[in-house]
Amino acid sequence: MNRIFGRGKAKEPPPDMNEVIKGVDSRAETVEKKIQRLEVELKKYKDQMAKMREGPAKNNVKQKALRVLKQKKMYEDQAANLRQQSFNMEQATFAAQSMKDTQSTVAAMKAGVKSMQKEFKKINIDQIEDLQDDMADMVELNEEVQEALGRTYGMPEIDDDELAAELDALGDEIALDDDTSYLDDAVKAPEAPKKEPGAEGGVKNKDGVLVDEFGLPQIPAS
Repeated sequence: MNRIFGRGKAKEPPPDMNEVIKGVDSRAETVEKKIQRLEVELKKYKDQMAKMREGPAKNNVKQKALRVLKQKKMYEDQAANLRQQSFNMEQATFAAQSMKDTQSTVAAMKAGVKSMQKEFKKINIDQIEDLQDDMADMVELNEEVQEALGRTYGMPEIDDDELAAELDALGDEIALDDDTSYLDDAVKAPEAPKKEPGAEGGVKNKDGVLVDEFGLPQIPAS
């Protein structure tokens, strides 16, 4: 059969979008370089016309400038068209890649849900509740054990009222310890002499008695 009808041509793979975009961008860059060269040439003609008088020579230069300007406009349209084509292909590529990413995300989410469902089947809610109850019982039992270990032995039973009365009496004793009446004697110490020892007439204390340089009563000379 293949000899009679021949084999069909193998289908060529579709062009790679990224490679196509690179080719279009390269063509656009080539056109833009031509535009730059024409701009330099156009500026040269403009400078020449600015220095020339009206006449056939200036008109000839003007015609050259118009021809260059026309070429520049054509290249600018081509460059804009190529840049637009590149932009459109980039947008299409972005949209296609976004759709692929979305499909991958959805597939990953489906796989995650299936995995969660599979693992959830291994969990028994009743067993978890029983485990929580057992833990609560063990905690309560531990508190009872600690309370039993902390129990005191041989302590007499004391009335709370008696303890309160003893505490009040202890407060009174503490207040007595704060008494500073013992300092009164220090306040009543003899006053310092008002005159230097040996001064004429001697020194008298507040009672009018002559005292020596140490504040002690003087013994009258016999």
